Parts: sequence; structure tokens; C-alpha cells
Amino acid sequence: MSEGAATGAAPATAGMTADGTADTSAAVPGAGMVADTDGAGGAQSRTADIVPGPGGVMTDEVGVVTGELTLRTEYADGKVTLRVQYKDADEWYAVTGGSVPLGDPAGLDAVHAVAVALLHRPEG
Repeated sequence: MSEGAATGAAPATAGMTADGTADTSAAVPGAGMVADTDGAGGAQSRTADIVPGPGGVMTDEVGVVTGELTLRTEYADGKVTLRVQYKDADEWYAVTGGSVPLGDPAGLDAVHAVAVALLHRPEG
């Protein structure tokens, strides 16, 4: 039984069990995210497909992007940067204001979860 089911609180597993298999009872936005890393302490990233609400996502390179997007949260050199792309496109765009220092790369999952929660608004 998941922790959320036992306590009535939201699941704390983000859809995964300790052995890495999917917990089919979890309903966590952003579950199914992808994680990449280049090794111990190096660059890391997380991705999730999102649909922003009205007004889309402002980017440095091309202004506002809307529709089905992929969000990538990158950690490198003590900094987190948010980037978006149109789903399945090649080009990535920096989210305006989406870069901040992060002292501990262990916080990447939390930053990505917050970014997904803020930007994924398919209902508007």
C-alpha cells in the first residue's frame, strides 16, 4: 500500500516504488518524467510533457510558445535552467526568468516538480 493510501495524504513516491517499478495507484502530475545524467555530480536533467495555460510560456529566444510542449529542467555547474520545446521538435528555448542557483543537485527533482506544477495547465 502506498504512503498516500495509508494516511489519506498525497502519495510521496511520484509514481515509483523503491525497486523502480511504477506504482499504478499513484496519481501524481509529472509522473513518467525522464531523468538523464552524465555521471557523479555532473550535468543532469529531467523532462516532462506539458500543456501551458492561456498565455503559454515566455522564452528568451522566440517569445511566447503555446500548445503541447516538453519542459526540461537542467542542472549544471551549480545552476538550474528551465527550457521548453514544441513536443518532438529539435530546438530548445530558455524559459524567461527560469534560471537560478541550486547548491545541491539533490534538489533537482523538487525544482522540476514545482516547474511542472506551475506550467502544466491543460485546463487553462
